[in-house]
Amino acid sequence: MTVLLTGAAGFIGYHLANALLARGQSVIGVDNLNDYYDVRLKQARLERLEAQPGFTFRRCDFSDPEAMEGFAAEDIRHIVHLGAQPGVRYSLLNPYAYVTANVMGHVVMLELARKLKHLQSVVYASSSSVYGGNTNLPFAVGDAVETPQSLYAATKRTDELISYTYAHLYGIAQIGLRFFTVYGPWGRPDMAPMLFTKAILAGEPITVFNDGEMWRDFTYIDDIVAGILAAMEVRPQVVPPHKVYNLGNHKCEKLTDFIAVLEDALGTRAEKRFAPMQPGDVISTYADIAETRRDLGFEPSTPICEGIPKFVAWYRDFYGV
Repeated sequence: MTVLLTGAAGFIGYHLANALLARGQSVIGVDNLNDYYDVRLKQARLERLEAQPGFTFRRCDFSDPEAMEGFAAEDIRHIVHLGAQPGVRYSLLNPYAYVTANVMGHVVMLELARKLKHLQSVVYASSSSVYGGNTNLPFAVGDAVETPQSLYAATKRTDELISYTYAHLYGIAQIGLRFFTVYGPWGRPDMAPMLFTKAILAGEPITVFNDGEMWRDFTYIDDIVAGILAAMEVRPQVVPPHKVYNLGNHKCEKLTDFIAVLEDALGTRAEKRFAPMQPGDVISTYADIAETRRDLGFEPSTPICEGIPKFVAWYRDFYGV
């Protein structure tokens, strides 16, 4: 069985590809290797994937209809669309990148899905950012999501609506997954664990926004991969066949507590510089995973006291620190 995986050189894509290959599945990985963050990290992930049988990489832009047209002849059974332009704060600087990758790219992938004769399902990445200004915690998939706080969040909510429409019009079975603050080995350099670790080990201060009054549902990468794999095996039992689920750890951790665990794992204290809330950010994220447990059998098992040391061990090894 062949899986078409976008964002294969990305953080989550890399881990998912490894899991699929370990199951004996064939993976066609797609990524344009853009320079939003250090391309060398993406290339290092790819080197490890390409060394494994069953993995094929094609460098192309999934938002380009012509580039993706060639995949229509492949015997693809599942599409896992993880490719996107990530990052809340960068969306304030380069909005066009988000509309192109996250909206146009989503439509291109669904148009491809229409042409695949043996396609069983599409699983795509949404985000906890869609909950925006919601104040009722934990966030449930049935909550109103009409107050996005960033363009990134707005594009991810748009993807969900587009997917619903394609499910309605063409019967394409789809599951959207709202990821909650994913972290772990091979993580993105623009996210807090990497930023904080690099600064702390260099003896530099870390910036803690909203004076430390922020909470996140930190979710370890292995739990996220388990949720994606489960979603690939389920066809939504609704009409049209489209469902959205939360993938989170179901724990709301204060940012300063997260930093304390990171400090313990590193064996050194951080110099903290407190700063105001940043535009586009939200104070809290917290996943209600009742439906995910019921329908996907999802059960996250990695608390930050276990996940952060694993991340730190990888960081020290990969960067030789």
